[in-house]
Amino acid sequence: MELKPGLSALVTGGASGIGKALVLALASKGIFITIIDFSDKGNQVASLAGNEISKLHSELGFPPAMFIKADVTNTNELSAAFKKHFETYGGLDICINNAGIGSPVPFDKDDTDGSKSWRLTVNVNLIAVIDCTRLAIQTMQLAKKPGVIVNVGSASGLYPMYADPIYSASKGGVVMFTRSLTLYKRQGIRINVLCPEFVQTDLASKLDPKIIDLIGGFLPMEMVVKGAFELISDETKAGSCLWISKRRGLEYWPTPAEEAKYRVRPLTQRRKSSLMSPLSIQMPQSFEKIVVDTLNHNFRSATSVIRAPLRFPLKPDHVLLKVIYAGVNASDVNFSSGRYFSGDKKDIESRLPFDAGFEGVGIIVAVGDSAKNLKPGTPAAIMTFGSYAEFTAVPSKHILPVERPDPEVVAMLTSGLTASIALEKAAQMESEKVVLVTAAAGGTGQFAVQLAKLAGNKVVATCGGKEKAKLLKDLGVDRVIDYKEENIKTVLKAEFPKGVDIVYESVGGEMFNLCLNALANYGRLVVIGMISQYQGEHGWKPGNYTGLCEKILSKSQTVTGFFLVQYAHLWQQHLDKLVRLHSSGKLKVAVDPKPFLGINSVADAVDYLHSGKSVGKVVVCIDPSYGQLLAKL
Repeated sequence: MELKPGLSALVTGGASGIGKALVLALASKGIFITIIDFSDKGNQVASLAGNEISKLHSELGFPPAMFIKADVTNTNELSAAFKKHFETYGGLDICINNAGIGSPVPFDKDDTDGSKSWRLTVNVNLIAVIDCTRLAIQTMQLAKKPGVIVNVGSASGLYPMYADPIYSASKGGVVMFTRSLTLYKRQGIRINVLCPEFVQTDLASKLDPKIIDLIGGFLPMEMVVKGAFELISDETKAGSCLWISKRRGLEYWPTPAEEAKYRVRPLTQRRKSSLMSPLSIQMPQSFEKIVVDTLNHNFRSATSVIRAPLRFPLKPDHVLLKVIYAGVNASDVNFSSGRYFSGDKKDIESRLPFDAGFEGVGIIVAVGDSAKNLKPGTPAAIMTFGSYAEFTAVPSKHILPVERPDPEVVAMLTSGLTASIALEKAAQMESEKVVLVTAAAGGTGQFAVQLAKLAGNKVVATCGGKEKAKLLKDLGVDRVIDYKEENIKTVLKAEFPKGVDIVYESVGGEMFNLCLNALANYGRLVVIGMISQYQGEHGWKPGNYTGLCEKILSKSQTVTGFFLVQYAHLWQQHLDKLVRLHSSGKLKVAVDPKPFLGINSVADAVDYLHSGKSVGKVVVCIDPSYGQLLAKL
């Protein structure tokens, strides 16, 4: 989320310490603020924040910053404060749950019921954070907009704090509570936890100075603000724990290697029965879907959302699938312009309208009389036209059984299967080769680089942008070439003078020329797409590759095309392979974090993919409420 004027934020414990610093830092960005605190100092902080915010806004019909005096352990007071914020600012973009206290007396010395000592510490530090997180999620859902929640934990929640075990326990609870909320990102709500070591606040001033010296002294408040802003701004962070220390700086905890020791893989280690029993599906009389009603390379202009009747009985060999997630592909614009149909323009136009969308996952809700091998309630994937719909009826032969209808499975369909089958069949990939993957941070590129590495090859990947480059490095790419920072031709010539052995190419145009010139003796160049040419008004313009035959002849090279539809007989086999690799932790699946919710967001998702900003597979949640239920399971 970009921190910009016009957003609104709510901060608990904002009258002093870390809370006050975060309030003023957000105010400097022009973000409207509500401060919730039990201390009247909140009035002064709200005044300071309001002055900052007003510098970036002209006349306002509401206060730029508010202070609401409330006890965070009182649910009624909290609910009223969140409601007031929503009514004033029309939504909630950022919530920072910062209120916290230390234990006033050692818990073993307390002869009372603890309501004013250790039990109060737990109520403020943990129970109130849970309550505020619940209220923030409900407010963001009501506004139907993406949002970010940052729960302020502590480094004392990551390792023991012997001087105050109750404080340590409560902050440890905040850490694990927040990390367990990762799946809310599917609704566009990201929840993260910030764990700083000690900052010089009133709370920390009560500690033994020797403890502070042991950890290298107090943290600068600027580091804490920087960490909070990183968790808000970075769309990839959901359920993340950011540990801030003076010794090591900003560090995410646990490390991926540590996390791999205990993390349960979602696709094979969850029993189907856990998915089946809680779900009840209401069968409507009609449903929404996207159809192409005008041939146009601009998907938005070519399509419309219509409502169609849900007809029964089904054809004997058909299956009705409730679509939960649908995948977005660069070639959606080829489909909307009619390029995948044979015949002249008039012949193709005579078939209009036709259903859009190539791939999706969901739940089988009804089967025809002859589709006896499939049962309602079974999770399934499809790779046939019509996935941009709330329901779709398809021949049973097109059903691909899966463990769960998750977004990661969508990524494994067109994108994953293209990489897996193309590298095996078209590229005839071996080991100890140099493999070049273009547009490598996209839906299919992410699979190609990992499969090439798993086969024992050196992988070179191209991308555009630091975020994409970071993803590729995390996936194990040996050499990432960010064309916004480096010249691809220069890098390939300098670092790979003998050329590359295999090219997995999806960009087309000038990139194809560059890759062809970089191909080694006996090299194989596999063309799986040409995204740079998909949105031209006049279709694909034939390329002029003078001397192509002479070039590949002189070096015994191969240039081959790959179209996934012609390998349908291998889909289930390769999908099972990808699922096994993912389940064993050998294959990562990157789904772009930007949320697209509902049928009406599909055109936005297609535009986003072609903007070049996406990182990983772009997925639309066709039914957000159903996706939320799956996430809970």
